[in-house]
Amino acid sequence: MILKSIKLIVICLIILLNNNKEKNINISDIIFHHVNDSHEWSFIKKKNICISLPIILWNNGLEYFSSYNLMNGKTIKGTYGYYRLFKEQIYITNKNGKLNFFNKILYNKKPLDLSITKNVFCTFISSILLIIFFIYMKNKYDTNLYFNKWKIGSLLEYILIFIKDEIAIPYIGKNMYKKYLNFLLSLFFFILINNLLGIIPGFPNITGNINTTFSLSAITFFITILNSKKYYWKHIFWMPKVPIFVKLMLAPIELMALFIRPLTLCIRLFANIMAGHILILSFICLIFIFKNIFIIGFSIFFGSFISLLEIMVSFLQSFIFTNLSALMIGISIKNHNKN
Repeated sequence: MILKSIKLIVICLIILLNNNKEKNINISDIIFHHVNDSHEWSFIKKKNICISLPIILWNNGLEYFSSYNLMNGKTIKGTYGYYRLFKEQIYITNKNGKLNFFNKILYNKKPLDLSITKNVFCTFISSILLIIFFIYMKNKYDTNLYFNKWKIGSLLEYILIFIKDEIAIPYIGKNMYKKYLNFLLSLFFFILINNLLGIIPGFPNITGNINTTFSLSAITFFITILNSKKYYWKHIFWMPKVPIFVKLMLAPIELMALFIRPLTLCIRLFANIMAGHILILSFICLIFIFKNIFIIGFSIFFGSFISLLEIMVSFLQSFIFTNLSALMIGISIKNHNKN
C-alpha cells in the first residue's frame, strides 16, 4: 500500500510539473497524453525531459530522422518532402509547414509511418527482459544451483505448470498440446509483464493500446485458422444432425462468430487495462480540480486501492486471454466426431 501511494505521489508530481504554468488544467488532455502512444517518451513535458525516438517514413522513398526535429510544431525537410507532427500524426506539408483544414477536417496527406513509437520501444524492452529472465531461469536448472531457493523462480515454475496442466492439456488435448504450449506461455508472460510495467510511473500503457491487443488477437486467429481441421469447418457451415433450414440460418452466424471471437478477445484486454489507468489518473486529477487537502487524502486512498486492483487485474487478464486463446485453438483442432 505504501509503494502504491508513493507511485501516485510521483504521478501527481509529474502532472504538476507538466502543467505548472497553466492556471486551468485540461484533464482530458492530461489523461490521454499518459495513456496514448507517442513519437517520444516524455517524462516531464514542460522541462523537455524525454527520450527522442527514431522517425521512419516512406514517401516515395525512405526517410529517417529523430522525433526531436518535429517537436513543438517544427517542420522538417526530408529527401522527398516536408513533414510536420500534429496530434501524434505525421503529415506532408509545404516548406512553411502549412496544415490544410476545411470544416475542421485536415486534408494533408500522410506518409507511411514505420516509426519506433513509445509503445514499440517499450515492447522491445519488455521482450528483452523476458528473454533475460527465462535464460537465467534455464541456466539455474542446467547448473543445479538450488533452483527451489529462488522464490521468483519457484513462482514462475508454478505458473508454467499451471498453464500446462490447467489450460493447455484440458483445452487442446494431451496428444497435441506441446505444439502450442510455447505460444501460450509466451502470450501469458508477454501480456503479464506489459501489464505490470504499465503500472510503473513513466512507463507507457502497452496492453491498454488497441494496436497491441489487436495484434495479439490476430496471431491467435491465424494460428486457429491455419491449424484447423475439416471437422471444425464442417461444424461451422454444415452442422451435423441439424435440420437443413436451421443450418442455413446458423451458418452465417457461425461465420461471423469466427471473426467476432478474436475481436472480443482484443477489446476485453484493451478495455480492462485502459479503464484502470484512466480511473487512477482521474482520481489524481481531482486534486488539481478541487485543490483541497481533504481531496488529496481521498484521491490517494482510492487511487492506491485501484492500483492494488490493477496488479490483480494484470494477472487475471493475462490468464483470461491465454485461456480463451487455448480454447479457440482447441476447438479448431479437435475431431469432434470422435468425442
